[in-house]
Amino acid sequence: MNSEYTDEVSNPPVRSRQSSDDSQDSGVGNRRPATDATRQPPDATRQPADDTTRREATVIVRGETVRDEEPKSAPKDQKSPPPVSEAKVKMQSRLPALDDDSDAGVQKEITVIRDGKADLSFTGQLLASSAPASAPKGQWQEYRIYETNGGKHVFSKVTRNIIAEQQDTHEADIFDPAPTSVPSQLLRSARDLTRSQPMTWRDAAVAFFGYDPLAKALYRKLGGQFEDRIS
Repeated sequence: MNSEYTDEVSNPPVRSRQSSDDSQDSGVGNRRPATDATRQPPDATRQPADDTTRREATVIVRGETVRDEEPKSAPKDQKSPPPVSEAKVKMQSRLPALDDDSDAGVQKEITVIRDGKADLSFTGQLLASSAPASAPKGQWQEYRIYETNGGKHVFSKVTRNIIAEQQDTHEADIFDPAPTSVPSQLLRSARDLTRSQPMTWRDAAVAFFGYDPLAKALYRKLGGQFEDRIS
């Protein structure tokens, strides 16, 4: 028994030591060495800011804050307005007054312009004229009725536009109560056949101007001659 005891004392058990070593080895074994894949800088988890989250950069210059904003460009399809005629702009500003309103009832030499036909020149007077109260779109019409010393009537319609490139248009017609030319006589006879009464200059005026608001304003200046009276 003494020999066995001495063997146990001389050879102490190593299991406890190995277990402690194993525990240390297991602790070391669980630690994985850092690799390039696992190494991330502190800011690696941050995502780059997109346009929706980007904040406006500000710069302080001499105490003033200047924002770094993109310049706004003008639309490509935006066109500059066309040039206008200063003379016709003045005429527009005076509506419904016309330059020749003061000539009404005054005997003088008159020239009426016609597009595509010879102009009409005669001695007579302006009976009445009318124009709209305003022309917000820069275009309007002017109606006039003249009477010649020979008893004829001249109807004039002028369309104006303040745009410099737009030319005014001129229309005119003549009513002759006693036409001398054969074509005019035949035309008058054909018109009279369809009517119970011979055509008058008032009928001719209505045929030329119609009954739009501007024409009615023209007729009112001539009294009640253009009204249909009923009983």
